[in-house]
Amino acid sequence: MEFSSGTDEPASAEVVSIANALSLPAESYGNDPDIEMAWAMRAMQHAEVYYKLISSVDPQFLKLTKVDDQIYSEFRECFEKLKIDVLDPEELKSDSAKEKWRPFCLKFGRIVEDYNYGTLLRLDCSQGHTEENTIF
Repeated sequence: MEFSSGTDEPASAEVVSIANALSLPAESYGNDPDIEMAWAMRAMQHAEVYYKLISSVDPQFLKLTKVDDQIYSEFRECFEKLKIDVLDPEELKSDSAKEKWRPFCLKFGRIVEDYNYGTLLRLDCSQGHTEENTIF
């Protein structure tokens, strides 16, 4: 199978290699900085699209997935006290937080495509995606 870069030119071997690496289960990797960078690049592409959507559509009419309501409901059950307007990185990345996040994400393994991909979050929802305001 030949991958394409969106033009009529075949994608480079490096791009194909990254695409293959990103399709493997997260458990296959430790904290490989190259893999984390590839995840971050892909997450940034998604973030740009989603930011345009949430900035241009009234949120009450916006559905990003068919299961948005289910995800939010289960999110609030698991993380009922998590303040979401301004996030504390420690509440997301501490060992105790990871013990809660992993099972939450796994619930959606058969429901949401790319459920285990890295995610870029704005720490303060009132500001844009900047290096200082973004966590991976």
